Amino acid sequence: MSRTPDPIGDSLELPEIGLDPVLVGEITLNAGEIKARDVYGTFNLRSGSGLTPSAHETLRQLIHFIDNGPAEGFTSGAYREITGTAFPSAIIWWTDSGKTDKIVEKLITYTGAFPTTIQWKMYDTDGSTVLATVTDAITYSGAFETSRTRTIA
Repeated sequence: MSRTPDPIGDSLELPEIGLDPVLVGEITLNAGEIKARDVYGTFNLRSGSGLTPSAHETLRQLIHFIDNGPAEGFTSGAYREITGTAFPSAIIWWTDSGKTDKIVEKLITYTGAFPTTIQWKMYDTDGSTVLATVTDAITYSGAFETSRTRTIA
């Protein structure tokens, strides 16, 4: 049975088992790295944010799109499609005008004339698998934005 360390003067020693944790809430020692598992998967406790290097890179790459479309590291010929009325509800960048593979998508939800939710979805090279989703929830006081909460999934 597992044991819980006492708060004073006790330590918990993890034996090297050479396996990543399988159960949510489990912590193991694998190749000298302390690993934990939560509902999102297994991660190294020393990595800080819990993001894998590839997940971090995906989010960093998303910044190339947030302003106005693909830039560094992408081939030319990308095609932008804007849908909605005077207030765009979706802006999608495709790999080309044939619109077969999405690169990034920006979805906008309005309350009146004000955008209250903006969501970016970054797609894998297959054009359909979402690699990362960043969602901003925006609040206003009158016509002025007062706060923005960002979630990353």
